[in-house]
Amino acid sequence: MVYAIIEADGKQIWIEPGKYYDINYIPGEPGDYIQFNKVLVLKQKSSIQLGNPCIKSACIKAKILKHIKGKKITVFKTKSKKNNRKKKGYRQKLTRLLIEKVFQ
Repeated sequence: MVYAIIEADGKQIWIEPGKYYDINYIPGEPGDYIQFNKVLVLKQKSSIQLGNPCIKSACIKAKILKHIKGKKITVFKTKSKKNNRKKKGYRQKLTRLLIEKVFQ
């Protein structure tokens, strides 16, 4: 089993080749390739490499599949005794990535 832990947009994500992941919006067109160089942990076959803080020689190649919106978050604020109510909604922009390769 091959997997890696990368840092993307301030978050640490456990990834495996051939799977897709939703992360915060990355500017780019669907079909474009991006590369992650901040690899913190890399496991290949029976060896595990730990970065200090990153592994210099490792990188991850990913393909942008599409841009989507996340689950809706509702914000409801009231002020007591004032009959004041505010209801707002928010949806986070996300990018769906397909992890293609893990380079060593």
